[in-house]
Amino acid sequence: MTTLIVQISVLVILVVLVAMWAIRFPYPSAWLRPLLPPRRRWPEQQIRDWLRNGRFHRQFLSFFNRDPERTAPAEPGLVAPADGLVTSADVQGDTRYLVIALSFWDMHVQRSPAGGRITSVEPGGDTFMDGEGREFSFLREKHCPVQTRIVLESPGYGQLAVRLITSLAARRIEVWHADGDTVERGQRLGRILLGSTVVLELPEAIPLCVKPGQRVWAGETLVTAGAPA
Repeated sequence: MTTLIVQISVLVILVVLVAMWAIRFPYPSAWLRPLLPPRRRWPEQQIRDWLRNGRFHRQFLSFFNRDPERTAPAEPGLVAPADGLVTSADVQGDTRYLVIALSFWDMHVQRSPAGGRITSVEPGGDTFMDGEGREFSFLREKHCPVQTRIVLESPGYGQLAVRLITSLAARRIEVWHADGDTVERGQRLGRILLGSTVVLELPEAIPLCVKPGQRVWAGETLVTAGAPA
């Protein structure tokens, strides 16, 4: 009798779990979600649905807003301003544009590539049809890009800039510093809320030690090697 009760109980539990899975299909059900890695726990299409209706899953927002402590490497060099995938490092004039693409599952707090003084914080952009937008693929690839450009004067490296770029679909950008502030290498600069791109502008003469296709981590991964000139 006891065995029969156990078997019936197990069967009922399985039926309930399958029903929960079927109701949520094609997205993971609540019982399955903790067992999956982030990309499968919260599929991209589900996140895009949340972008449209504004009803984000609380656990996803907690995951997305994570802000772990980071320690800059002891070796000299510029550190990555964002977590993500390096997609290009094109040069225009004397400036190199190191583009880092962030997915929905990357940590979204940006950090300073070097120590120095912030000389300007420049918000801008509502359309890729402006003059600058036609010149840069990292602006053209986003529909109606919204951006904030943080310019930094750094001893040895000269003028650097970090662009925080998003779109009208997720246009919230937070910058936690103002003109004249002094920041340290690896210090938090701000945050982009949801899918985004971060671009590090640096003098073309400074050699990179990363390349497209490589993953980097904000405040920890060296993108240039060696002491500044």
